[in-house]
Amino acid sequence: MAEAAQKAAQVVEDVLKDAELEWESPEPGNYVVKLPGTRKLSTTVSLLLGRHSLSLNAFVIRHPDENEPAVHRWLLERNLKLYGVGYAVDRLGDIYVTAKLPLATVTPDEIDRLLGQVLEAADGAFNTLLELGFASAIRKEHEWRTSRGESTRNLEAFQHLIERTDRTERTDRTED
Repeated sequence: MAEAAQKAAQVVEDVLKDAELEWESPEPGNYVVKLPGTRKLSTTVSLLLGRHSLSLNAFVIRHPDENEPAVHRWLLERNLKLYGVGYAVDRLGDIYVTAKLPLATVTPDEIDRLLGQVLEAADGAFNTLLELGFASAIRKEHEWRTSRGESTRNLEAFQHLIERTDRTERTDRTED
């Protein structure tokens, strides 16, 4: 590893240790970090030090089941508000947060800022992305759990989607 990459590696490792994050380094210059979430259980971030740059990649959500154009539009509009990171879509349509920065800009503050932005982009946007791209699946899941008497506690954030369906069904029945 070149001197600049070694220096950047030390900065990354120091930030991860200081932040008390769960992380591992499967090989020199390669880091896998687990960021704890509030909406999404956790976000796994890959940091890869190259000869000239640091690349960051974090999975956000799989390919939307529905409403894909609206999901992509939302992502593009949201990209305008993010610092240093951006949403990307892979060939399967899965959504990621990515970044690339020169090794010379790898400082503790910058790594901390980027990890914060990843958390906001992945965890902070998680429910919105689920609503936009998976509303039907959420409704079906709620219906299935309710019919079996199972807990729907982790679906409470989407109650408005479920209530909207209930109101629509009641309206449809009264019109018959």
